[in-house]
Amino acid sequence: MDGNGRWARQRSLPRHAGHRAGVKSVRAIVENSARCGVEYLTLFAFSSENWRRPEEEVGMLMSLFLEALRREVKELHKNNVRLRFIGERVRLDDKLREKIGDAEALTANNSGLRLQVAVAYGGRWDIVEAARSVAARAASGEIGAGDIDEATFAAELQLGGMPDPDLLIRTGGEQRISNFLLWHLAYAELWFTDVLWPDFDAAEFDAALAHFSRRQRRYGHTGEQLEAVKC
Repeated sequence: MDGNGRWARQRSLPRHAGHRAGVKSVRAIVENSARCGVEYLTLFAFSSENWRRPEEEVGMLMSLFLEALRREVKELHKNNVRLRFIGERVRLDDKLREKIGDAEALTANNSGLRLQVAVAYGGRWDIVEAARSVAARAASGEIGAGDIDEATFAAELQLGGMPDPDLLIRTGGEQRISNFLLWHLAYAELWFTDVLWPDFDAAEFDAALAHFSRRQRRYGHTGEQLEAVKC
């Protein structure tokens, strides 16, 4: 969800105004995802690298996460959304971790949209943590080296047990994945837009879904093979 700072700068506003405007876009896209029948939505809210930002901005973002949890979770629960957070939680303060735990517990049995929010998350960190977990299981004798395959490894990742993403949307004009879900995006369709995140609305989201619907997902097969299966 890129472009909050540039959105604010274009309007001669402080950066935190852009982040606050971005929260409104989050609400709109969550609502639109539920309306469109999207089953899983993962939002990249704060990366491992974002800790390098000015201390004041990081503190403001953490306060904004806390504020959003207090304001939005009951509404998400009311709409049957199941909320999960992925990332290196140990780096978050106690109050935020407590609110995250409360939100996850409240929505744990909901059967609607599965909403994941990535906070203090990095794809490389995720892979390393999964490797450590698999190595510990092997060292304890729970599994043997020969038992380790893609499925075993993927189960230890932060999104273990969930399907890989079908579509990656990046706003703000940059055309890179910036350490997001590195393992999971192997076969995802990629859609980049110049629209800054606070301006990303239902119409832009629908445009991304329309782009996705036109893609032929071959997974190594030829187009002719897929057409033959249809017949």
